[in-house]
Amino acid sequence: MNELPNPTMPLSPVAWPRGSLHRPGTALAEAGAGAGISVSWARHLDEVRQAQRLRYEIFAGEMGARLETSLAGHDIDLFDDYCEHLLVRETTSGEVIGTYRVLTPAQASRAGSFYSDTEFDLWRLRQLRERMVELGRSCVRADHRQGGVILALWGALAECMRRNGLDTMIGCASIPMLHNRVVGGDIAASIWAQLKQTHLAAIEYHVTPRLPLPLDQLDGGLPVEPPALIKGYLRLGARVLGPPAWDPDFNTADLPMMMRIQELPPRYRKHFFGS
Repeated sequence: MNELPNPTMPLSPVAWPRGSLHRPGTALAEAGAGAGISVSWARHLDEVRQAQRLRYEIFAGEMGARLETSLAGHDIDLFDDYCEHLLVRETTSGEVIGTYRVLTPAQASRAGSFYSDTEFDLWRLRQLRERMVELGRSCVRADHRQGGVILALWGALAECMRRNGLDTMIGCASIPMLHNRVVGGDIAASIWAQLKQTHLAAIEYHVTPRLPLPLDQLDGGLPVEPPALIKGYLRLGARVLGPPAWDPDFNTADLPMMMRIQELPPRYRKHFFGS
């Protein structure tokens, strides 16, 4: 992804302060948020650090990821400086309990690629890229993994996309390789075997993993359900773009997924856009 065209509206140029992609003073608490939580875009480095601490807590502490980081206790990589960071907080404590990072086409051009390019060959998506936004590093604290937090994140994201003329979302949806304290890929292989039958995208959108999960060496017949986040994506009309990549550092199998605004089920379109 070294030759991305700029979108009609310049999104978050380097010279703008963080958060300039969004209207100043916009309150996002109503964007799908339930009682007791609020949603905002990080505008300062200290707010980004809060998201990075939560990511480290979940990815390293809970999932066993091996993270090389420039700041102890924080998950930081080279894409963070180019991304907008969406935060969900507990209203009473102000604590960040959920986060996404969002990479727009213009910022992906400046970064040199989307993060997904490092895991997949995205050549077949080339016609979509100037209106395509990438979601990444999604995580929610274990005691808040219910629909309200996810809807809050998606509500704010949908409004951002509507305002900036973007219509496609992509991302790597992670399936932990650690199950019952045993590292293995059978769970991921089984989820892929199910979803390729029910939620596989049209062939013109298929992508190829750079480091494929070795599916032929795994048991893909286990009766397991996808993680809650993936199930949420599927309810929103998302499609799987191909078999999972293996991310040994994060200890996950990553499914490439895409969701297009035009394919949102009517009830979610009404929820997010009012029409």
